[in-house]
Amino acid sequence: MYGNFGLTYGMAMKVIQSVLKEELANSLAMQKSYQRELDKLPRGSLVKRSIKGHLYYYLVYRDQGKVRSDYKGKPSEQEIHKYQQVKEYRAKYRKLLSQVNRQIKYLRSILRGKKSV
Repeated sequence: MYGNFGLTYGMAMKVIQSVLKEELANSLAMQKSYQRELDKLPRGSLVKRSIKGHLYYYLVYRDQGKVRSDYKGKPSEQEIHKYQQVKEYRAKYRKLLSQVNRQIKYLRSILRGKKSV
């Protein structure tokens, strides 16, 4: 008997394994969701540069591995705020995506039997 539930060791391991598989499926769904949210965000970030005492705004982004800068002129306060929010959301979703990727890696290694439960 295993614990107070009348389960044998084999039965308990199957229950644990099924819970881990369910958690892996949930983690994979979360990974897709986070990636989808990242893909929805406009690319790049607004950068303010001071050149010879004048302020210039550029939209900086990567294009085929190269950093590109597009001159934006004098953006409105709303546009500046929008890009600040986008930057915060991007950081948030990247952090969540990193955490869920580590969790997926860990769950897959457990389910392959490389780590003890």
